[in-house]
Formats: sequence, C-alpha cells, structure tokens
Amino acid sequence: MKRLLLVSLGFAALSGCGDDVLVGNPPQAPANLFYVLEPSGDAATPAGVLLRWDPSPSANLALYRIYSRPGTSGSYDLRGETTSITFHDTGVPDGSYAVSAVSTEGGESELIEVVIDERLRLQSPSSLVGTSLNSAIHLAWADNAFLNDPEGFKQYRVYSTLYSLDTQLCDASWSLEGTTVAPEFLAGALENGVPRCFGVSAESIEGWESVWPDPWADTPRPDARNVVLFADPVNASAAGFRYYQDLNGDGRVGLNELGLIQSSSVPTVDFWIDRDPGNALIIVPQRAGTSVALYDGDPVADLTSIDLAPPDNAFSPVPITVEPGFGYVFKMDGGDGFARFGALRPTHVGTDYLIFDWSYQTDPGNPELQVRGGLPTAGSRELVVRRR
Repeated sequence: MKRLLLVSLGFAALSGCGDDVLVGNPPQAPANLFYVLEPSGDAATPAGVLLRWDPSPSANLALYRIYSRPGTSGSYDLRGETTSITFHDTGVPDGSYAVSAVSTEGGESELIEVVIDERLRLQSPSSLVGTSLNSAIHLAWADNAFLNDPEGFKQYRVYSTLYSLDTQLCDASWSLEGTTVAPEFLAGALENGVPRCFGVSAESIEGWESVWPDPWADTPRPDARNVVLFADPVNASAAGFRYYQDLNGDGRVGLNELGLIQSSSVPTVDFWIDRDPGNALIIVPQRAGTSVALYDGDPVADLTSIDLAPPDNAFSPVPITVEPGFGYVFKMDGGDGFARFGALRPTHVGTDYLIFDWSYQTDPGNPELQVRGGLPTAGSRELVVRRR
C-alpha cells in the first residue's frame, strides 16, 4: 500500500466560524501539516497526538487556530489557539485535524488538513520468541513489519510484565522495556528466577502501533562459560561441581553460591568427573536426589540451544559418558518439594579434564533452561527514514 499523508489545502465547514474566515487581510496558510501519535502499548488507543506544520510566511501573522472533528467529514470544532507550530492533543485523537493562520487584523487563512489514518498501521510481528540468559532475556521476532513497509517503519517497541507460572497468565501492568530498529532486543538487569512476559509492537513513522503477537513468557537464570573440571584421578579437589548451594542460609541466590567447584569427595556436590575403564570421562551424579539426562541424541550448537528439561523418565542417577558438543540436563532436589534444573554443554573433553558451559534455573520447579525460536539474528541494516 502506498502511504499517503492525506494533507489538503482548502475551505472547510467550521462550527461557529460563520463567514469570517477570509476577511480582514487573511495571512497565507501554513503548510505541510502532519501528525505523530504517542504510542501507549495498545494499538487501538494512542496516548495522544502531536501536530506539526510549517509556519505561515505572512508578516502580519498573529497566531494559529486548531480544529478537529470525529471523522473525515462534517463541521470542525475549535480546539485551541497557539503561536507555536505544534499542538498536542492528549488521549485518543479525533479523526481529522485542521490548522489555519490568523492575522493581526483578525483575518483567517484557508485551512490545511490531515486525516488520522489507521490504515497506516504496520503489520503485527508474526512471531516472538525468547532466549533465557543470566539476568537477561534475549528476544527475537519476525521482521515482516519492516519488510512489508520499510518506508513506513520507524521502530519496534518492547514491553514486559510479570508472569505467573501458577495461572500461566501475564500481569496486566505492562511497562516499556525499550525500542529497537532490529528484530531482536536484549532485556537486561532482570532478577534471575523471576518469570516475565514480553510483548512487541511495530511502530510506524506516524506513531501507529501494530497489534502484538502472542506474548512470550521467559525466566532469566544464571549461566557461565568455560569452566574447567578435572577427572578425579588427576585432581580430586577440582573434580566436583555444585550448581547452587545456599551457603549463608538466607534463601537468596548469591553470586558466590553458584557454580561451585569442589572436591569429588564432598557428598553434597551435584556431580563429579571420573574415568571409565577405557579412560573416557564420565559424569557421576552424587548428591541425593540428583539425576542426569542426555538432552538430545545429537550435539547441540550452543548452551543456549538447550531449552526445556526432558521429561522425568529421561533422568537417571547412573553415570553417563561425557562427549564434547552434547547437552546434558541435571534434575536436583531443591529441598522444598520442588526440583531444580541445570544444563551443561562440554566444549572440550580430554583424558584429564573437560571444559564446559553451564546454566541453572533458580525458579523452583521451573524446567526452562533456554528457549530459542530458530530465527536468525539481525544483521546490520540502515535505518530507513521516510520524508514527509
């Protein structure tokens, strides 16, 4: 669809203006009236509208009058007067607006008009997915709003609110996380283990917001990269690993209580590394209530490729051979009636030690470790600016 500003110059029916519009040495009319809406997060109810126009060049200019009407036809009502070249109208805007110039002698120019045209609203992003990170969520969505109308596209707006795992509903109090011109966004400074909902809209250069796709629920959780564990026969003091241990008993997850490398002889480590008779490294679950499952039959591209924990029947306390590139998920007793889940992906497996990336979900009973939608990340792209 070709985007039009729908601006016109001419006479209009003005409520209460009578025949005085062009008397008294009227000034030249202003030009290029356009509007920018104030997005609210609700596609149907913008928070307001800002009108702008080019000034009248007449030397006898005194002020501008602003009119509006509910639709695109009928009489205008006077909304206000200003000496500025802008006018702000709070709330859902009327259907069309008009501006005239008024001279010092009281003459009024022709009107310049603009229609607040909902047809300029962009497509809704056709998908929205999230990636759980440490104190952050990476969001990605289809870029169809931009691709369908690059000249009309301004940016994407990202919103968030709390999410209840019990009711599986998003809280009604949404807030703006930020804006971006790319089809991805990193929501940071989030509290680990606290589920949140995210929504995204596409904003046109006029400020029209699209309808949201279905909200995405996700939970940030700690992770770490390039951790080294030794095989027990090589260095028993650095062969054990505990995802989380509440060392000070405050019930909160401190940074010094995550990813603890300990001796394999400590009974409270979640697992330790041993060798089998063929010198292959194996993961040995140790702490009571801890079991392990192979995430998939094939290697995974990254730690972030590990999404929900496998079903309960996939877990076992039996030692498992560890291979580079494969994903492993641990199910552990949280001590409060709810399980905790952790993920592990080795990047290197030798005969003496392994290097791995890990993640841990602090939210009780939450099996979500990493969710990925399979969308490619956004490459570099020029910001397309549409001239009005």
